[in-house]
Amino acid sequence: MRLAEPDGKVGHAEIVIGGSPIMLSDEYPDLDALSPLSRGGSTVGIHVYVEDVDAVFARAVAEGATAARPVKDEFYGDRSCKLVDPFGHVWYVSTRKEDLSAAEVTRRYDELMKQ
Repeated sequence: MRLAEPDGKVGHAEIVIGGSPIMLSDEYPDLDALSPLSRGGSTVGIHVYVEDVDAVFARAVAEGATAARPVKDEFYGDRSCKLVDPFGHVWYVSTRKEDLSAAEVTRRYDELMKQ
């Protein structure tokens, strides 16, 4: 969904990722609705799980996102990446590859820290 003003400014838009809506808009400084770029950087990272992180990564970069960390398999069982959208929002996108116990994640982390 997209609601735009006559000048094209987006007052409200929604995208759905994995069944969850995310609502956004253009900046409205008088309402303190500012992008991370105007605030000097993002203080929040949005983490979403998708079926195919590689496809989402490729599409996001093709649409103007910056690849802050490429897709890779992580020790905690996810295949994950980090993106920054054109407005400065930070996105962590993952696909779960392995369901691990807390003990196994800790073991893998400890091994990684020894390297």
